[in-house]
Amino acid sequence: MEPHKLVMRMVESTPVAETSGMPGAIPDPGLVAVPLPSFKDIYKTYFDFVWSSAGHLGAASEAIDDVVQDVFLVIHGKLHTLQRPEALRSWIYGIVRRTVSDHRRARKVRAAAGAMLISEPKPRQRTPLDFTEMNSELDMLKRILSKLDEQKREVFVMVEVLEMTAPEVAQSLEIPLNTAYSRLRQAREAFEVALSGLNGREPDRQRL
Repeated sequence: MEPHKLVMRMVESTPVAETSGMPGAIPDPGLVAVPLPSFKDIYKTYFDFVWSSAGHLGAASEAIDDVVQDVFLVIHGKLHTLQRPEALRSWIYGIVRRTVSDHRRARKVRAAAGAMLISEPKPRQRTPLDFTEMNSELDMLKRILSKLDEQKREVFVMVEVLEMTAPEVAQSLEIPLNTAYSRLRQAREAFEVALSGLNGREPDRQRL
């Protein structure tokens, strides 16, 4: 996908000094300062993460392009407010989550429901057999995820698909760390049970 022209103009025009620090912040002598990357570096590093997160949070395939652009517009406008650069990924995920929610709400208002739980890019240069197998695997994953409640499903996707850590999940969702671990454990157990049911076998408790 070609980069967003509006965002790219912002990337090219943003001086490094604009986002290289936190104006007015009082340093804590007991902590090692983590430098805040420039918007240009954030765009390059987190573009795929934002795109994937938007899809897994339920943004419709035809709306992801707009969602991603809006996310980076918010990041550009609010980057100077980030107080903990070491929590950048969690902060970005929170922006993606709110942006997707806003887009989905707008779609409902326009009576344009039907966003998919998981949005995957179209396969390229695949054989008919590959395409069939991929669709079968995606359908199975969707069926399994649909059996989880929303809270467990989101934590499961954040950790197992987006490869976020439990502390990042807790910070993004504004929940206690123990709650994040608990939801993840329950989600994994439910996923194993659902997968076993689809495969017609007993769940492997030793893996949980």
